[in-house]
Amino acid sequence: MSDENARHRRREAVLEVLRASTSPLGITEISESLGVHPNTVRFHLGALTRNGRVEAVPTERGRRGRPPTTYRPVVRMDPDGPREYRALAELLTEDLASRPDPHRHAVGIGRRWGRRLAAGSDSTRARSARASRARIRRMLDRLGFAPDHDDSGPIALRSCPFLELAETSTRVVCPIHLGLMQGALETWKAPVTVDRLEAFAEPDLCLVHLGPALASTGAVS
Repeated sequence: MSDENARHRRREAVLEVLRASTSPLGITEISESLGVHPNTVRFHLGALTRNGRVEAVPTERGRRGRPPTTYRPVVRMDPDGPREYRALAELLTEDLASRPDPHRHAVGIGRRWGRRLAAGSDSTRARSARASRARIRRMLDRLGFAPDHDDSGPIALRSCPFLELAETSTRVVCPIHLGLMQGALETWKAPVTVDRLEAFAEPDLCLVHLGPALASTGAVS
């Protein structure tokens, strides 16, 4: 068993002890129930508390000194459970691809996403092409696209956070990325926009072609 699996099992054991109790428990009580050192229990309680699965409950003062902290489980879904976001994303892209004019719909989705991201970070005006290029590059970097830092020519994207979907559903996923960049640049009132997104221009990169804002064609090739 790996160390990570062992930690997970011990953490779940701590949680089960708390769930089985009708009242909050202290570290000593939990450690005695499991037959482990109190520091081990303290470590796992810290992780469970940070994950929102356990909450600390201060006990009432009944004697001098600091009252011991007890713990109880939080009644909620397990936030560490398995996720199937990729399956959901595949279903959504399939639905989008089946619509009339999926490119237009995909770009529109991307524009809304880009406007939201731009407004949530820094929506001040980008006054020059160079400043616009730097700002959109920073956004792409935060999203995991690994843009290059060359200030001339197209922006090369060396990574894609949606690679598996982009490879199988290029005609809807890549237009979303196109709209994302266009929406952000529009929000910043940038003098440039993305004329064209050249998807998989080479096996290991996509190219973002910038041009004057009024001359945008909004194409993915």
